[in-house]
Amino acid sequence: MLKDFSAQSLFMGLLTAFVGFASSFAVVLQGLRGVGATELEAASGVMALSVAMGVCAILLSLWTRQPVSIAWSTPGAALLVTAGMPQGGFAYAVGAFAVCAVLIVIAGLFKPLGRAVAAIPAPLANAMLAGVILGLCFAPFTAIASDPLLGLPIFVAWAIVAAFKRLYAVPAALAAFVLVMVLGVDLSGDPAGGVISALAPPVAFVLPQFSLAATISIALPLFVVTMASQNIPGIAVLKVNGYEPKPGPLFAVTGGFSFLSAFFGGHAVNLAAITAAMCAGADAHPDPARRYWAAVVAGAGYIVFGLLAGAVTAFVSLAPPILIEAVAGLALIGAFSGSAVAAFKAPETREAAAVTFLITASGISIGGISGAFWGLVAGAAMLMLLRLARKEA
Repeated sequence: MLKDFSAQSLFMGLLTAFVGFASSFAVVLQGLRGVGATELEAASGVMALSVAMGVCAILLSLWTRQPVSIAWSTPGAALLVTAGMPQGGFAYAVGAFAVCAVLIVIAGLFKPLGRAVAAIPAPLANAMLAGVILGLCFAPFTAIASDPLLGLPIFVAWAIVAAFKRLYAVPAALAAFVLVMVLGVDLSGDPAGGVISALAPPVAFVLPQFSLAATISIALPLFVVTMASQNIPGIAVLKVNGYEPKPGPLFAVTGGFSFLSAFFGGHAVNLAAITAAMCAGADAHPDPARRYWAAVVAGAGYIVFGLLAGAVTAFVSLAPPILIEAVAGLALIGAFSGSAVAAFKAPETREAAAVTFLITASGISIGGISGAFWGLVAGAAMLMLLRLARKEA
């Protein structure tokens, strides 16, 4: 396998780990606090999730020889923000996390679900991917408008290098981000707002407690959101890039790692969608058979970030969120253009793809489930109507 390793996969893997951790860790922290976690328990949850993401990504990518990118459930964390602390405290939330993990394992072992995911039409999957990453692709330009002195150097570095050597454009943007951080952002004070910033890993074991109320209010919604907003789109992203993953085993493994992380305060890990596009795309390597190393490197990066969760959280929180999103957006411009072309290429599926794309890109959330899922549902319904109309004609 070492012969498949490349500098290109190394760069993309490191960038994926950075973007995956830095772009949403604040949501995870806030979500865990929302269900009653102390500062130590919240930092421990971030650590457990990040390490679980890393180990899971490494094992699955090496096992399948596919770029299986893993992420924590950001929509799930956002759901926790509004869920409120269950009666009895954080231990009952942890019990709900464990129940959710078991449900994900069961869903992975339930074969009809895997067949349903595998049957997603390619134009709809491409349209969904384009809609998912569209918002981040706006971020570089939003950053420039918000603060040209911080945002413009990142874009200029990417554009100049991309014009001559596209391979190194994203690493150049990342280097510009670090330079902007050093020269343009105040690095003094207590940036994490009280979050533990010691170099030692913040470990807090939480013994789960179970209640029907926590299961209904936390476990079930967390399960639905994680499957619909992360796992299913994650499979679709791999399919878009030419891979044929077996959804069931992947879901089951992520459920197992979610169960382990729950004992240390983590809510759920799952297949990634946005960062999956980074590892599975041509920027990771021209040869699809060698891109899995990008996910392996990203996994190693997640483990390092997890072990340094307190210190990394403190440093990354210094950066304006829009700058982190800007780097991610530049890395996904290629993925967006490719998926958009593929989505609208065939005239007979163009309307259905447009419905999927627009609903996904709108950012709507119905019943706590993101637009990516509803976009696929609406696009599939539109595709069925179009096929029925053609038969009648």
